[in-house]
Amino acid sequence: MALRGQFLIFRVLVLLVFESRSAYGSSRGWLGRAGDATAAQEIGICASSVIIHGYKCQEIDVTTKDGYILNLQRIPEGRAAGGVQIKRPPVLIQHGVLVDGLTWLLNPPEQNLPLILADHGFDVWIANTRGTRFSRRHTSLDPSQMEFWNWSWDELVAYDLPAVFDHVYKQTGQKIHYVGHSLGTLIALASFSEGLQVDKLKSAALLSPIAYLSYMRTALGVIAAKSFVGEITTLLGLAEFNPKGKPVADFLKSLCTNPVVNCYDLLTSLTGRNCCLNSSTVDLFLRNEPQSTSTKNMVHLAQTVRDGVIAKFNYGRPDYNLMHYGEFRPPIYNISNIPHDLPLFVSYGGNDALADVSDVENLLDSFKFHDGDKLGVQFIKSYGHADFIMGINAKDIVYNQVVAFFKRQN
Repeated sequence: MALRGQFLIFRVLVLLVFESRSAYGSSRGWLGRAGDATAAQEIGICASSVIIHGYKCQEIDVTTKDGYILNLQRIPEGRAAGGVQIKRPPVLIQHGVLVDGLTWLLNPPEQNLPLILADHGFDVWIANTRGTRFSRRHTSLDPSQMEFWNWSWDELVAYDLPAVFDHVYKQTGQKIHYVGHSLGTLIALASFSEGLQVDKLKSAALLSPIAYLSYMRTALGVIAAKSFVGEITTLLGLAEFNPKGKPVADFLKSLCTNPVVNCYDLLTSLTGRNCCLNSSTVDLFLRNEPQSTSTKNMVHLAQTVRDGVIAKFNYGRPDYNLMHYGEFRPPIYNISNIPHDLPLFVSYGGNDALADVSDVENLLDSFKFHDGDKLGVQFIKSYGHADFIMGINAKDIVYNQVVAFFKRQN
């Protein structure tokens, strides 16, 4: 069981590190560089990726109850709004793991979801999870301290989402539409299942949803399990999981020495073939991502794969779980507890090896008693995991559907 658990940690890690890598370039090239300096790193997401396109944008800090200072971007209106003062419905957009809010803004403005939503009359807010480059602050801790990284996606559910929801709700006085991708869907589902945020929520769009992960596919599984378990054990001594740092980069680079592994087509091998990525967008992604998360978060994701349930972090010993939860096993997030009248839109892809079709259908089964007119489902046969955030045709295929779904709820 320990060997299998370590392998699953690796499996989730590699899938998510490379979830937005394509066949346009060499994975060896990415592993070999420390990360290019970018405008976003120096001046922030608003100045580098929003204002330059003619949109208003504000950089905002929000502090969680456990002391993390989160960075948000607010795009209050579309480019053609002309400063007309009307009450625009708010939309909160949440990225996945090992990336930040910039990943929504890598294509030209007419192809980016936040700017499309702004142009359709929404007040857009982009979240940046704790640990990413603009959310590496705390009221009393420093990222160099291990305690800064003592969290998993449980804390994103318990602290990050509430802090951001509360701020947006207080600023706008309106219920919020939500868009999540990948891990951004998992933390939303977990939160809604516990009745959190639903009083402030108008509707939610879940793109490439991650919940159940039992059918995640990877061509590297056997090699990883046999060859790199020792390296994984060493990695687990790290509190910060930094894909651009030497320990993690060296570990991933070692995969390329095996002749069976195709390091030039890792995205296809690991997340399914993405149909619609632009090579220049992928290059821009690599100049900005991936971002750090906590090693504990990666372990928690691996537990989700191994156990086949959506549960809180397992501390590995019944007495430790008893100390944290008052019971010997971690509590389950019961997705079927999500209110049946909450408007949900689910969009998933047939070529997504991370959010596999079987796992998404398992998730959809949790909604079998959902009000029929409150659940929209879109299946895109050709789409892989990264197409939902960087696909050149995502506007026509996905984003227009999201906009129409949100407008029907107003």
